[in-house]
Amino acid sequence: MSTRTVRWSAGVPCWADLTVPDLDAAIAFYGAVLTWEFQDTGDEFGGYRIAEVGAAAAAGIGPQQVGAPNVWTLYFASDDVDATAASIADHGGTVLLAPGDVGGLGRMCIAADPTGAAFGVWQAGDHIGAGIVNEPGGLTWDDLRSPDPDTARAFYAAVFGHRMEPLPDAGPDYATFARPEEKVPLGGIGGMLGAEGAPPHWIVYFGVADTLAAMSAAEQHGGAVLQQDLDTPHGRMASIADPAGAAFMVIETDGSDQPDRSG
Repeated sequence: MSTRTVRWSAGVPCWADLTVPDLDAAIAFYGAVLTWEFQDTGDEFGGYRIAEVGAAAAAGIGPQQVGAPNVWTLYFASDDVDATAASIADHGGTVLLAPGDVGGLGRMCIAADPTGAAFGVWQAGDHIGAGIVNEPGGLTWDDLRSPDPDTARAFYAAVFGHRMEPLPDAGPDYATFARPEEKVPLGGIGGMLGAEGAPPHWIVYFGVADTLAAMSAAEQHGGAVLQQDLDTPHGRMASIADPAGAAFMVIETDGSDQPDRSG
């Protein structure tokens, strides 16, 4: 199991969370699809739940606030969220939620890149973010779907220091990104990839032991399969929407064919 107990390096996608209109329905759905168990953080954090695999944190789900979108938010690690927020503004992004403390768990902000895709920034305190990656139930990959991927790539490279590497097999406008001193890719940035008409967005991928079983569980618990299982060189994938419409990807893996991000 790719587990981690120390904070993630700056620029690494380190967490994903979601707010939902019906927390009980979401817990039942994700528990069935991704085999998550949940820990309640209590009234202090508004009933926010930490999804776990074993004892390792995988992602977060909380009650939806009025006007908040029902989408997965990807967070990038930072050693200084205030400095990162300033850099976001300096490079054409927009800070949507100013940096603030989340109790002793850490400090965060929410922003949008110059093409309009929202993301979060997390400075770890007691909570490092994901404690499990690249295993069933853990975050395995992330893609930005943007109508202007060149502008997006320049932005993330400037703010987080990402190194971009073209991936021709995925199309002429797609590239992976990595930390400058590392070869391991952390995700991809490309065009809308068939999602034309949708707003720019990050999409998160979670590992599953069996894609067909995950699709079946999604449909049985009020979700929908948006794209049937896709056989790829990286594993069998599927696009799924939860009962409230939040989309994510699943990829069949035992962890052995995924880049080692546990560091």
